[in-house]
Amino acid sequence: MNLVDNRPESAPITISELERTAQTNHRRAADARHRRQLAILTATCAITLAASWLAHLFGAPEVAVTGLAVVAFASGGGVTGARALDELRHGHVTIDLLMVVAALGAATVGAWIEGGVLLFLFSLSNTLEKFALHRTRQAIESLLDLNPSETTVRRGDSELRIRTDQLQVGDVVIVLPGERISADGVVISGHSSVDQSPMTGESEPVEKTVGDTVFAATLNQEGSLEIRATHSANDTTLQRIIQMVEVAQAEKADSQRFTDWFGERYTLAVFGAATLAIFVPWLLFGQPLSTSFYRAMTILVVASPCAVVISIPASILSAIARAARHGILFKGGAHVERAATLKAVAFDKTGTLTEGRPHLVAVRAAAGVDTQTVLQLAASAESRSEHPLARAITSGAKEAGLPLLECRELEAIIGHGIRADVAGQTVFVGKLKLIEQQGLAVPADLAEAASALASQGQTVTYVADANHVLGIVAAADTIRPTAVAALEQLRHLGIETLVMLTGDHRAAATSIANKLKIDHFADLLPGDKLRIVKDLRDAHGSVAMVGDGINDAPSLAASTLGVSLGGISTDVALETADLVIMGSDLRRLPEAIGLARQMNRIIRQNLIFAFGMMSLLLIATFAVNLRLPFAVVGHEGSTVLVILNGLRLLGYRYDPLKPTNG
Repeated sequence: MNLVDNRPESAPITISELERTAQTNHRRAADARHRRQLAILTATCAITLAASWLAHLFGAPEVAVTGLAVVAFASGGGVTGARALDELRHGHVTIDLLMVVAALGAATVGAWIEGGVLLFLFSLSNTLEKFALHRTRQAIESLLDLNPSETTVRRGDSELRIRTDQLQVGDVVIVLPGERISADGVVISGHSSVDQSPMTGESEPVEKTVGDTVFAATLNQEGSLEIRATHSANDTTLQRIIQMVEVAQAEKADSQRFTDWFGERYTLAVFGAATLAIFVPWLLFGQPLSTSFYRAMTILVVASPCAVVISIPASILSAIARAARHGILFKGGAHVERAATLKAVAFDKTGTLTEGRPHLVAVRAAAGVDTQTVLQLAASAESRSEHPLARAITSGAKEAGLPLLECRELEAIIGHGIRADVAGQTVFVGKLKLIEQQGLAVPADLAEAASALASQGQTVTYVADANHVLGIVAAADTIRPTAVAALEQLRHLGIETLVMLTGDHRAAATSIANKLKIDHFADLLPGDKLRIVKDLRDAHGSVAMVGDGINDAPSLAASTLGVSLGGISTDVALETADLVIMGSDLRRLPEAIGLARQMNRIIRQNLIFAFGMMSLLLIATFAVNLRLPFAVVGHEGSTVLVILNGLRLLGYRYDPLKPTNG
């Protein structure tokens, strides 16, 4: 076999790739420059403000004191002022304008230090906000660094070393132990364990063998794998994660849209109140203009809703970033808010609550035959078949440690089963009709066992030789390992209405539902699922639908919160869903709800604290003539605190035993 070194330097680079890389690098560089600029200006403001205060304290010339204060104003308020004027030109009155006017007003009454402190703290809160947003974005973009820049593929008889962005659908990717997987795909050769934690949040490596799905950017740990790429390099799950989170961060939640609307109108009201506070006491009560003007400037400071406006986006963006790092992808802040309000959850069965593929669950043997012989013969006969039931039987034999016997002259009997020569013995494996065609009688005890297994929703396969029925094997779709724990955690969260919806027949649905202790509806068409979801929404007000197939898409769209499993869902389900859980761990759903409820609690804390501090400062302004320095510290201090409180969500830890009511 030839090994060709096709290095990135020799590969052509397309214009679109160059443009995309250049745009990303330009945006990152611009963001970094802006953050550095804000940090430098904030530090300059603090230093010159302190120097101005010290100069005044030690009796320096007034021109020096004022000059240092002007530098502090320019460094602390220059960016804010420019932004406020730009918004004003577009007809918007913002908090930025309010802060600049308040600071300039303080300077006109000789309170240069107080005005400078106001601008410094406002600049500091803006800087903290930028760094907070950068941290949430960095948490997502860091995933890009996990994807290898080069990969090895087999094309024809050659192994090529190519750039990852040159991967094509259908390429066979070779991944050695310790390498990161470069493409979404299916394992076609090899066996290994893969660390999927960056994509799914799973704490333990996952065993991967032929037929299993793998994700780009995950780490192959033990064995070599050959993977057939199912998506191009620009259409991997990793890329879709980043795109979905970017959209989510750009989309505003309902509460965030309200605060934007509230902020502008409230700012105009504060300007009006400050104007009245200047002229009414002066014109009607003969109060000195300087006194009423000073009080008006204090009102401008304490009544500014900065903490109110910033408290919600700081919390929402932190929640979205934290969720994404743990394999939970919200497509917007509005969906995080809705997750906190859920009262009912409907689940699809096949592929969601269950594995979505049959597993061997029972083997019964006729009198005088042992079960191992039955399973070994059935697995040996089915070893060449790719049918899901055949895979279930052969996998069951391997798990039981049974070696497969030599199989020859395999004949498929369409619709009934197969006939094979296994180690020189004729073996029939299939439906009851196949056995009847051979003129064989099923022993009464086996017929009774087959009937009992079928009533539980299991698929029964008969095994016979040329003269006798040897036994039966039963396969069934099995419950996901995490399903029971997920449902229990949802109940612990107070969500008692849990329903399973399936198009499967009633016996299979009832068997699964009884094991999960969940209500269920069977024999459903997509329209039936849609109707039930709407009924649940009408009855409970807020319902989630969890599904993975094309037939679940209408129900996902109609629910309050559509949820899909990213590791197994169809593209339609992923696009329709509001929340994507990477991998197949259903416990991520109660974790997402717990995070959403914690976010709502923090938002409420922030709003109560912000409005409370604002009210307290306003009362103090009129009751005890609150001095401007205390107003500045109280107002801007509350803004910094709500930002830091929102950032706590980045470190949120879900405790399934801790009740978290919305």
